[in-house]
Amino acid sequence: MKKVILSVAGIALAASMGSAVAGDIAAGQAKSATCIACHGANGVTNATFAGMGYPNLAGQNAKYIEAQLKAFKAGQRTGGMSAVMAPMAAPLTDADIANLAAYYESLK
Repeated sequence: MKKVILSVAGIALAASMGSAVAGDIAAGQAKSATCIACHGANGVTNATFAGMGYPNLAGQNAKYIEAQLKAFKAGQRTGGMSAVMAPMAAPLTDADIANLAAYYESLK
C-alpha cells in the first residue's frame, strides 16, 4: 500500500512540474513581435525569407524551438543563421523562450 501511495504522489508531482514549465501562449504571442519580420505574423515565413533559409515556426514542436533558441543564446549553434539569431535570442529569458515556443507550437 505504501508503494502505491508513493507512486501516486510521484506521478502527481511530475504532472504538476510539467505544467509549471509549459509556456504561456498569450505571452509568447506578445513577445513574438520581433520574430514577425523574418518568420511572418502567423509563423509562416514569406517566400523571400524562406529562400534565404528562415524556417517556418508555426506548428513546430515547442521543445525543439526551446532547444534551438537556447543554443543560439549560448553560442552553441554556429553557421547558418546563427549570426542573425544569436543577437535575437541573447536578451530572452528562459520564460520568454518557453512562451515563444508554446505560441509557435499552437499555430497548427
